[in-house]
Amino acid sequence: MEIKDILKTLREKNNLTQEQLADKVMVTRQAVSRWENGETQPNTETLKLLSKLFDVSINTLLGDDQLICKCCGTPLDEISLNNDYCEDCYDYFTKYQQFSDEGQFEAFVKQLINEINDLKIDGMPTVTGLNPLPGKFVNLSYRLPSGEYVKFLDDNATYLGNQLESLFDPNVCFGVLASLGFIMVCSYGEQGSNPELIIYKQR
Repeated sequence: MEIKDILKTLREKNNLTQEQLADKVMVTRQAVSRWENGETQPNTETLKLLSKLFDVSINTLLGDDQLICKCCGTPLDEISLNNDYCEDCYDYFTKYQQFSDEGQFEAFVKQLINEINDLKIDGMPTVTGLNPLPGKFVNLSYRLPSGEYVKFLDDNATYLGNQLESLFDPNVCFGVLASLGFIMVCSYGEQGSNPELIIYKQR
C-alpha cells in the first residue's frame, strides 16, 4: 500500500475525521486531505507524530516494514547524516529526506519556543526544544478551587512539550505543552505529584 492509503486506513481504523487527525498532529484539514489524495506527503517531524499517534513504526507509515539498511541493519528512522553509519545508510536517508516541508514544521516549533519563553515564568529555565509527547502520559488532573479535578488534554492526541527543572527548587519541575491552538505550563513534584496549572493560553 502507498502512504496515502495507509494514512487513510489508520485514520478510519481509529475513528477519526480528517479534521480530528489534523488537530492531533498540528496541521490543517486540507493537509490531511492532500496526503490522502496523494498530492503531498507528511514531513519527517509529522511522520514521527503520526507514528506515536497510531502506535506504528515510521517504516509502516511509509509502506515498508522492512525499510532498513541492508548492510548494517540500521532502521530508517534512526539514520541521520550527523551520525557515523555505513555508506549504504545514506541511500535510505535520501529516501527518508524526501518527506520535507522546506522547514515549515521546524519554523513552527521555533515560533512556539519563542512564545513560551516570552511568557517569562519565574523560576522556569529557557526552553530550547520541544518533543512529541503522547497525551495519555502528560494529561494530569488539576484540582479546582471547588475541590473538583479536571483534565485539559486529550489522551489520544500528541503534543509538543518538555520538562524543565525549576531554577529555584530541585524538587519542582515545569511541564510545557503546546499545540496549534494553545500553550500550557504547569508545575509539579516527583512523578507528576501535586500538579498546579500556571498558564493555559490560547494561541
